[in-house]
Amino acid sequence: MTSLTRLGWAVGASALLACAAPGQPLPKLRMRLVFPHLVIQRPIWMEDAPDDSGRVFVVEQAGRIVAFPRGSDGGAAREFLNITDRRPLVANTQGLLGFAFHPRYRANGKFYVFYSQENPRRNVVSEFHVDPSDPNRADPASERVLLTIPHPFDNNHGGQLGFGPDGYFYLTSGDGGGPGDPYNNGQNVASLLGKVLRLDVDHPTRTLPYGIPPDNPFASEGNGVRHEIWAYGLRNVWRMSWDRLTGELWGADVGADKWEEVDLLVKGGNYGWCVREGFHHFKPGPPGARYLEPVLEYAHNPLLAKESRFPNHAFGNCIIGGYVYRGSRFPALQGVYLYADYTLGTIWGLRYQHGKVTADAALLEQPKNIASFAQDAQGELYALAFDDHIYALEAVEANVTAAPGPRPPERVAATP
Repeated sequence: MTSLTRLGWAVGASALLACAAPGQPLPKLRMRLVFPHLVIQRPIWMEDAPDDSGRVFVVEQAGRIVAFPRGSDGGAAREFLNITDRRPLVANTQGLLGFAFHPRYRANGKFYVFYSQENPRRNVVSEFHVDPSDPNRADPASERVLLTIPHPFDNNHGGQLGFGPDGYFYLTSGDGGGPGDPYNNGQNVASLLGKVLRLDVDHPTRTLPYGIPPDNPFASEGNGVRHEIWAYGLRNVWRMSWDRLTGELWGADVGADKWEEVDLLVKGGNYGWCVREGFHHFKPGPPGARYLEPVLEYAHNPLLAKESRFPNHAFGNCIIGGYVYRGSRFPALQGVYLYADYTLGTIWGLRYQHGKVTADAALLEQPKNIASFAQDAQGELYALAFDDHIYALEAVEANVTAAPGPRPPERVAATP
């Protein structure tokens, strides 16, 4: 990034961050149904195609991806990919869990998926190509398997895929499931489980269908250490997202018995699982080990909340990670990180400045099971619910569309 680009980015960043004054109250939200004629079941991901085609892609957990024009009612959705015959969804948390376009999708037609398989139980990360004769269909014969990760139990799969501001491919892998991470995968750097992984999918090696970025934190380690690891000590990150303005990577790690947490994920970070859950001890670990603490935690019940560093936060038991709002329609939301609880349906927001949470509140209390959030090309946010609908998220106090403010560049410097 040139010095002039950095200067322009800094000016834009300052202008946008000025909208997020510490004393400004967090706005309330409402959910507005979009794509009312879209027929889907258990939507788990939504993404705009990065090819200026104006198409929206929605992933169903059972193994389908459909596409349709943004701005439509969804009724004309066409099937883009169907792997339901592989039966990825057997247990409740399995399925087709992740999807990401290559940043140069317009030129190379590549995209990536993460799905579960049985006999043996495993997770598969694969690259596909679009059908060269039909931009609305994937070529099922083009599959190139990048990773197969054995999975001992039927829960805690992770499954997020995405390309970071640095152009590398990131994915989350759950700890393998079972009560309390019985194999201590989260702390085992010889295992791919319980991690955020970072790959170079554009430069395979002689021995791997991908490359290892040279600055990965364990890239030069021996003794069986997995060079793909970017961060570890995680139970089941669901979901993670980059702040489009700052490049920071936010993640929501689903807890075990007592605590849910929000993390800022950094290169080489050890987030403590399974020695710690949230800010708290979980089971014995090596003496003197140091762990990165969460940005925020919340408890599974009101009695536990008294032990929390955030005692006034409402309880819940299954966190769903969202995005830092960087759209232009709702200035009151600027810089707010949104997250939810699957079981309760509550959507919260927080502001994080100068290394601490400066505001945190419930933005909407509603009963739908929110399975995932989504962000469109303009930075506006959506909720995907298991009532089989998709909803736009709107700030109640901002009914009038604001003039677009300064926008960050498409790619910013990588998070250190």
